[in-house]
Amino acid sequence: MTDTSDTRPAEDEARAPRPSRLHRLMRFIPLIAPVLLWSVPCWVLLYGGQHWPAAVTAAGTALFVLGLVGMPISMVRGHGRRQQDRLAIVGDTLLGTSWVLFTWSVLLGVLLRLALTVAGVGDGQGRARLVTWAVLGISAVLLAWGYTEARRVPRVRRLDVQLPRLGTGLDGLRVALITDTHYGPLDRARWSERVCETVNTLEADVVCHTGDIADGTAERRRAQALPLGTVRATRARVYVTGNHEYYSEAQGWVDLMDELGWEPLRNRHLLLERGGDTLVVAGVDDVTAESSGLAGHRAHLDGALSGADPDLPVLLLAHQPKFIDRAAAAGIDLQLSGHTHGGQIWPFHYLVRIDQPAVAGLSRHGARTLLYTSRGTGFWGPPFRVFAPSEITLLVLRSPRADA
Repeated sequence: MTDTSDTRPAEDEARAPRPSRLHRLMRFIPLIAPVLLWSVPCWVLLYGGQHWPAAVTAAGTALFVLGLVGMPISMVRGHGRRQQDRLAIVGDTLLGTSWVLFTWSVLLGVLLRLALTVAGVGDGQGRARLVTWAVLGISAVLLAWGYTEARRVPRVRRLDVQLPRLGTGLDGLRVALITDTHYGPLDRARWSERVCETVNTLEADVVCHTGDIADGTAERRRAQALPLGTVRATRARVYVTGNHEYYSEAQGWVDLMDELGWEPLRNRHLLLERGGDTLVVAGVDDVTAESSGLAGHRAHLDGALSGADPDLPVLLLAHQPKFIDRAAAAGIDLQLSGHTHGGQIWPFHYLVRIDQPAVAGLSRHGARTLLYTSRGTGFWGPPFRVFAPSEITLLVLRSPRADA
C-alpha cells in the first residue's frame, strides 16, 4: 500500500452543500415530535372508545405524561453537556419505545379497527379494546426482538461486486466493511471484541470503517474502541470520519484510530497493488466536517484523488451516501458508505430516504459508479433494531476480464 496524496486540504474546495429538506424540517422536530410520539398512542390506547375504568385511564395517562416529560429531559441531560450516560440510556429507550408505540397505534388504530368494523366483530368498545391489546402486544414483541437484534454481533453479509475497470490481478480482492459502531452510553466493550473477532475470520485484504465510531469523545469511549486495534487485514485498515465524530472532538478520534494502526483517509488516497494491477483507495471527511468549524476538516474529493492516475479504478470511502453525486461526477467506481442504519427502527427508513439517495445495499449511480450502503454495525440512540438488521459486510471485488 503506497500513500501518494497530499494531506493538506485545497484552498479552492467546494462550498458546503445547502441544507436538505430533511435538515430544515429537523429544526422543528424537537418541538413537535415528543408531543406526537406520546399523545397519539395515549389517545388510541386509552381514549378511543375503550371506556376503561377510571383508575386504568388515570394510571395510563400518567405513564404517557411521564414519558412525554421524561424523554426530552433525559436526552438533554444524557447527550448534552452533562453527558450523563444513565440518563442517556433512559432517554434513548423511551425514544425507541415511543416510536414503536406511535407507529403501531397509527397502523392498527386505523387498519385493524376498519377491518374489525367491516367484519362486524364486536361493538365499538370491544373493537377499541382489541386494538389496544393488539398494539401493546405487537409493540412488546417488536421491542424485545429489536433489543436482541441491536445487541447481538451482526451477521456477515457477503456479495461479489464487479468493477469494469478492475484489473485481473485484483480479481477476488476482499474488502470488509464495518461502520456506525456508535460506542456509547451502553458499555459494549465485549461486543466490540466479538465484532473484531468476526471481522478477523473474513481474512480480508482491506478493512474499512466508514465513520460514526462512537457517541462521545475518544477519551470517554476509549475502552470500547480499543478492540479495533486487534482487527487484521493483509493490506490495509482504513478509516474516514462520520458526522458523529464532529459532535465529539473529531480530531481525537482521528488520532486514536491512527494510534490503533488504522490509516485515516482524510481527503487523500493510498494505492493497493497486486498482480501487476493497482486500485486507488481514497477517503473523504464527512460532509458535515466543514460546518463543524474544526480547522482542516472538510470533504474534498479533488484533494483525495490528487496525484492518482485517472485511468485506475477507485474505491472511495465516504460516510454518507449523499456524497455519491460528487463521486459519480468524478467517475468513481465504488463508494462505500454507512450513516443510514437501514432506518434502524421501521418505518423510519422512509424519512431517511428523504435525505439520502440510498438506505441499504448496492445501487448504481451515473454511468459506472456503484454505491454500497451498509445498514451499520452498531446502533445509534434507542437500543433497538426493527426490520433493519445490523451487518458486517464482505465485498469481493471482481474483474470482468478474469473469466476471459
